[in-house]
Amino acid sequence: MTTFLYILFGFLSGIFGGLGMGGGTILIPLLTIFVDLDQKMSQGINLIAFLIMALFSLVIHYKNGFLKTKGTWQIIFSGLLFSFLGAIVANIVSAKILKVCFGVFLILLSLEQIFKIFKKNKREER
Repeated sequence: MTTFLYILFGFLSGIFGGLGMGGGTILIPLLTIFVDLDQKMSQGINLIAFLIMALFSLVIHYKNGFLKTKGTWQIIFSGLLFSFLGAIVANIVSAKILKVCFGVFLILLSLEQIFKIFKKNKREER
């Protein structure tokens, strides 16, 4: 059963990642809730999966001409720096606090998306 869940969760996170919504947004909660992995382990699995999925997405986006290189090095440098700092913080903070912070993040992200929909609908009504 666990193998089936891993395959299903990989499929779902791949779909979300391919759509640009971030596969970890769905993969981390699925792993923590249904496979009973702790937050740090789920985040680690997500990072490995993300690297591989990102490589495939990069190749496809490159072939379709959707890559712009202007500003790329600044994004890469700041991303590397803050990924390193975030990993240090994640190792210091307990898994429970990380789970709560991630949950709050998902709630805020959901609310932001809901408000965007209402705002768009309000503009279309005019």
